[in-house]
Amino acid sequence: MLNVLINGCNGAMGQVLSKEISNLDDIEVLAGIDRYPNLYDNPYPVYEKISQCKETVDIIIDFSHPVYIDDLLAYGTENNIPLVIATTGLSDKNLKDIKKASEKIPIFYSSNMSLGINVLINLAKKAGLILKDDFDIEIIEKHHNKKIDAPSGTAYMIANEINQELDNSKTFIFGRHTKTDKRQSNEIGIHAIRGGTIAGEHTILFAGNDEVIELKHTASSKKVFAMGAIKAARYIQNKEYGYYTMDDLLN
Repeated sequence: MLNVLINGCNGAMGQVLSKEISNLDDIEVLAGIDRYPNLYDNPYPVYEKISQCKETVDIIIDFSHPVYIDDLLAYGTENNIPLVIATTGLSDKNLKDIKKASEKIPIFYSSNMSLGINVLINLAKKAGLILKDDFDIEIIEKHHNKKIDAPSGTAYMIANEINQELDNSKTFIFGRHTKTDKRQSNEIGIHAIRGGTIAGEHTILFAGNDEVIELKHTASSKKVFAMGAIKAARYIQNKEYGYYTMDDLLN
């Protein structure tokens, strides 16, 4: 049995994850952490701060907020607990701190836990390498009206992965409001749309002369992210310390 602590258990993703785990026989939620611990009647104890947790767990799955990353990393390293981090909107410092902590414990990080989106990224990297000289690249992401970060962490991830494949030769342009010059060939445009209950949609557009290629992923519900996080937890539960991503899981 894999015993789990959910950081951010009363958030939208935390509740979906909790429900999905309850349907499985080999994994169980022993406790949760949330800034509003009494918001829901969870079938496990919920603490306001991770330092208050009394249960002994095998792994922590994090769907919280960047402000809690420092406490999460400190708790994980001090107690030698592997971490699955799915929180979005992390700063460069947060990411550096995560990689530093991974020198002591196994950490799986992805700003999007969907297996499908990570396959999409691999396809986009290949397409970008082939089309780099003749096609413009634009990324459009759509999410629900309660999402607080824009562009999405996944849009950044897509752009960064493509750019790394192209020797970081591209510059990111976020929307084009107030711009008065023409599009430059070294740009990757990134655009955010917010509305309704859209779980997540990402389109990578390669626009050339008289032809357009679109790669698109649509998440119909948050379940896909929860199931991806569960797969990640199973993947790293017995791993040595280190920094793991969806590429490791898929390969």
